[in-house]
This record gives sequence, C-alpha cells and structure tokens, in this order.
Amino acid sequence: MTELARLQREIELRGLGGYLIPAADPHGSESVGEHFKARERFSGFTGSAGTLLVLPNRAYLFTDGRYFLQAASELIGSGIELCRMGEPGVPELAELIEKEVHGPLGLDGRTLSAGEAWEFLRRGIDIADVDLVSAFWQDRPPLSDAPAWLLPEELCGKSASEKLAELRREMAPQDAQATVLTALDDIAWLFNLRGSDTRHTPVALCYAAVERERAVLFMDEEKRRPVEAELRKLGVEFLPYEEIYAFVRKYRGRVMTPLSKLNYRLLCGMASAEVLDADLIALPRAIKNAGELANLRRVHLADGAVMARFMRYVKLHAGEPGFTEVAAGRYLDEMRKAAGALSESFDTICGYGPHGAIVHYAATQKTDIPIGRSGLLLVDSGGQYMGGTTDVTRTIATGPVSDAQKAHFTWVLKGMLALMSLRFPEGCTGQMLDVAARAPLWAQGLNYNHGTGHGVGYMLNVHEGPQSFRFNRPSAALAPGMVISDEPGIYIEGSFGVRLENLLVCVGGEEGFLRFESLTFAPIDLDAVDERLLDETDKSRLNEYHRQVYEKLSPLMEREELAWLEFDTRNV
Repeated sequence: MTELARLQREIELRGLGGYLIPAADPHGSESVGEHFKARERFSGFTGSAGTLLVLPNRAYLFTDGRYFLQAASELIGSGIELCRMGEPGVPELAELIEKEVHGPLGLDGRTLSAGEAWEFLRRGIDIADVDLVSAFWQDRPPLSDAPAWLLPEELCGKSASEKLAELRREMAPQDAQATVLTALDDIAWLFNLRGSDTRHTPVALCYAAVERERAVLFMDEEKRRPVEAELRKLGVEFLPYEEIYAFVRKYRGRVMTPLSKLNYRLLCGMASAEVLDADLIALPRAIKNAGELANLRRVHLADGAVMARFMRYVKLHAGEPGFTEVAAGRYLDEMRKAAGALSESFDTICGYGPHGAIVHYAATQKTDIPIGRSGLLLVDSGGQYMGGTTDVTRTIATGPVSDAQKAHFTWVLKGMLALMSLRFPEGCTGQMLDVAARAPLWAQGLNYNHGTGHGVGYMLNVHEGPQSFRFNRPSAALAPGMVISDEPGIYIEGSFGVRLENLLVCVGGEEGFLRFESLTFAPIDLDAVDERLLDETDKSRLNEYHRQVYEKLSPLMEREELAWLEFDTRNV
C-alpha cells in the first residue's frame, strides 16, 4: 500500500472529509526545506508551487500555468487528478473543497496561511488542525540546525537598530502592542540576519515579535549561538523556536501582522488579541537602499560575465558527446560559484528543444537529453552573492534555427526591450505596465501563462513582493529602488521555448516620471534574431543595450573572450 493510500485510510478512520497538503512551511516560504516537502512526498510532484487535496477515495493536485506540463508528466500513474489553476472549467481549490469534502478538512495548521483559512471558514468549511503527515513519513528529515549569521553593515546599507526603530515608528500610530513576523525573509531583512535553512535562500528558521520596548527572536540554541551576543546588544531576547505558539497567547491588545504570511495555528493562538492585517516590512524591504543598490550593481557585473562566458561555452560544445542539459546546468552552477556565489538562487532551468517549453523545467538523470547543434536552449538561472541576488534568462541558438523559432525569439525580445525602456508616471503599478512586454506577442495572437516580472530580494528570496508585472493581478505602485524582473516568453509545447530576462531597478526620471535601469548585463543571442521583424526603435534599444554590455563586461574578459563579446554585441 502506498503512503497516499495509507493516508486515505487514516482520513476515513478519523472521520475527516479530506486532508490538505500545501507546498508550505510554517513561514509561508516559497522554497521550503527538506523537512517540509510533504506535498512532494505524497504526490511525487516536485514543482515549488502546488497543493495536494486528498479525499478518502481520490486526490487532486492544484498548480499554476508554470507547472502544467511538469505536473502532467510527474503525476502519471499516481491516480492523482491534475487541476490546472486558472483554466476554463477548473474550480478554485476552496470551491472544490466546499463541493466534495464531506466532513472536517484536516490539515497541519502551521502550513496554511491565516488568509487562506479565513476563505475556507467564510465558506463554512470546518478545519481540523491535525498533523497526519509525520505519522506516515517515517524517515522525515529533521529541521535544519545550521547556524545563523549576520551580514556586515557595509553589505546592508542600514543597521538592524535603525530598521527596528523605523518599524516601531510605523506601529505607534496604531497603538500596536506588537508586530508578529513569521516570514523568514522579513525577519532576515529586519535583523540583518542570514542562514542556511533553505537550499537557495540564505535564511534561518525563526519567528519574531517586536514590541514597543523589546524584540524577541524564537530560534533554537544551536542556530542562534553565532549571532546571539551581537543581537542582544540591540536588546533582542531569545526563546526556543516552538515557543512562539505559547508566547502569542499573552497578547490582549492590537497585534500587527500580515495574514497572508501568518499561519493558521498562530492566528488561533492570538484569539484574545485584536489582530490587524498589516505588512510593515514588505515595502521598505522592496525599496533597496543606496548601499544595497551599489552592491547589487557590483555582483550583477560578475554574474553577467559568467553568463557571457557560458553562452560562448554552449556554442563551442553543443553537439559534443556528454554535453547534456544536466552537464550544461552543472557547469553554469560551478562557474557562478567560482565567481563568488554562495549558491544558486533557485534550481537552474536548462531546457533544450521541447524541454524549453516547460516553464519551470528541471533536468534530471531521467529526463536529461543531449544538447545538439541546432535549435534553442533556454537557461534560467541566478546566484546568491555576498552583495545581492541575481536572476537571468537567456535563450541560446546552439546552431541553425528555423524561421519560426527566430520569429518567436524576436517577438519576445521586442517585448522585453519595450518594457525595459518605458518612462511612466509616478503611481503606476506593474499591472498597468505589463502590456508593454506582451503587446508584440498579442499582435501575433500569442500569450504566455506566467507573470512578466517579479520583485527580487537582496540576498533573500528570488521572488519578492509587493511589486510585479502581471496584467491580471493587482500589484504595488512602483517606486525608486524596487528591483523587478522583465521576462516575457513564449512556449510551443513539444517543440521549443523562448524566454529572455533582465533584472531592472526602478529609478527617478524627469519630474513626476519614473524609468528603469538594467541591472543585468549579458548578451542577447543575435543568432536567434530575425532582424526583419525589428523596427528602428527596436534596433536602437538593442544596440544601446549591447553597447552597455560590452562597456561593462569587457574589462572582465580575457583576449579570446573579448573578441567573442565584441562580435556578439555588434550592431544590428
């Protein structure tokens, strides 16, 4: 009997109507540690986003458009039905639960956000907070005990004491007793704290409560030992990690916390408090200070040089024996670490040919294929450096490409350049600007099923809010200092995919207007461009970008590399 079947039998024995297993940890993290990968364990689906709903006699996996192809492949033979979120006729998760779950919905209350719980309760869904996962996951990995560490102030641009003072000033008008923080990147940013508890994001497992006169970090002893002395100088107290659940029961006044990040069990523990849904960290964290921006510009040059060298490497070695997706991705990861990266900022996506059409493709020994001397290779990758987080996508012609491939590449390029070159009034959101990147594809009757851009953290999550480019989803107004990706794409199932991505920083322009500057400097592969589809504005934008790429990267290149860079940044 499979673990999923045993779980279904336990659901019946306990009188539950179903059991929910999100891809989540108690902190609302996008990337979770091995201890929290229960959804993957019980479904076999390895994508970062998705929720498993298990009923006594069937199961459903909900995921978004980035993972439709991957999920369909990984769920074969599992008996789990794939629910493609946002597609016509596909119900929302809450709707399906309301219709098909007859009895209490079981779940681990630490893995459901308070916002999601509120939606369930509003619909009359009865929630039973019970951990069934641990009972059936006998070899479950333990919680990480990796030590935390502090960023030097020269890398932060602002001290933790300044950030705490600013947070308390925001709390004061609301007469708040405390702000409770659960998101690991929020806590890391506030205390200039980092760790190694998730694979690609340098954060430490902890919670925080900031009160008017004191701050408490909930962190186990081994983890906090390297940072405890310095943080105690700021008046920070320490308690064990799990004590947060008992600690919050004391609150009787107003507590500020973002409900989208707070987990359901903690919310229940604050039943005697007045909980105010407020995120006081997201905006100041998203607006990078001058010190952070200086460091980001520095590490992006190192990262751009890595990408330029990698593109040359691909063109030299495509078609050789042993040059596969896995080998190419591993080589790129090694190049980044040699350039100073602590780790990748996410699993490198390296998809050749039809695999490039899988938005978040992950090459494995099972799926790995050779990279030939024709067609397109899509590579989406990034690094965590001491000084910033990078994320860049390039689609590379490994040899001759078809006219159709060139056309699709060029339409994507036109959109990427158009968005990067925008001037726009203050107060605009990414939702308003998204059309600039999509318009060249829409003109061809084409679209892509993911956002055009996401915020990026500073040595933190590669996906960060509140800013984004997504025409069908509200986002925050863009402000100087925000870092955001510009990554349109097109995906022809079974054939090829194209995506191009630069990170941009929003900066002030003429009075009342804003604009973007590129942080990413890496060549666009001109071998994949159909110049006949570029108008004079497109050509000017591309030539100016390549002029900057050459200017900034040439001092980092050796003689042969420099000749290649000069050719690959030539005018069109």
